Amino acid sequence: MTGFGKATGTFHTKKVSVEIRSLNSKSIDLNARIVSQYREVEPAIRKLVANELSRGKVDVSVQIDSIGDESAIKLNAGLAKSYYEDLKSLNDAIGESTQDYLPLIMRMPDIFNTEREALSEEEKTWVLGLVKEATDKLNNFRRKEGLELESEYQDRIAEIRGFLADIPKYENERIETIRERMKKGLEDIQAKSGYDDNRFEQEMIFYIEKLDVSEEKMRLSNHLDYFIETMKTEVAGKKLGFISQEIGREINTLGSKSNHAQMQVLVIGMKDNLEKIKEQILNTL
Repeated sequence: MTGFGKATGTFHTKKVSVEIRSLNSKSIDLNARIVSQYREVEPAIRKLVANELSRGKVDVSVQIDSIGDESAIKLNAGLAKSYYEDLKSLNDAIGESTQDYLPLIMRMPDIFNTEREALSEEEKTWVLGLVKEATDKLNNFRRKEGLELESEYQDRIAEIRGFLADIPKYENERIETIRERMKKGLEDIQAKSGYDDNRFEQEMIFYIEKLDVSEEKMRLSNHLDYFIETMKTEVAGKKLGFISQEIGREINTLGSKSNHAQMQVLVIGMKDNLEKIKEQILNTL
């Protein structure tokens, strides 16, 4: 599921910010951008995030803004003098007039050193605590989204149940319509050559049994119950996808057996709600 969490804090002269973003993914796919001062803590940060989030395409950012009067950047005076001597010797060798070498020296490689203090165990623990705070906020974000999805699922399942409950209103009418259509066709035949009433009843019973949707209605109702039950469990996205497929099979069978305009309207309503459920399930994978 998608999510975002941010935590900031100050440790001595450092202001640190941690941002974590996640997108849908079936497994954990973690990308970390960690400032070099905390590079040695990166394995622990990755492990903590993976354990807390379990899955998702996750981007972790840890940045530092130094505050206070201390400066970690120092001029490498020895190297600057060496550059100066080399440049002066080269200048004398080619006979050029003396120039101001300082601007050029200031742009030379490694002229400035960044002094880094060794990380204390206290600071390492503190940074991991900040990462944990960010993951907690992201999980709260996910939890809120999950509650919204739960409400959406319940509404859609309720809609399908409503359409299913309306199907019996048209079943008798459907059977009677089929009976009359078959009888009229046979009466037309009778006018020419006649037909056997007993045989007609046998064929009618066989035909009605083929169009009976009692089992489909029962299985669909059971699948809807199972969907609601499953969505309340942990990491249910993939399982909900399988259940939605079974729901779709029963709805399709109802549609193929309906042979009645109003029942087809109900089936279309079920399919519409199921498609919206499937779209939302993608957010839980």
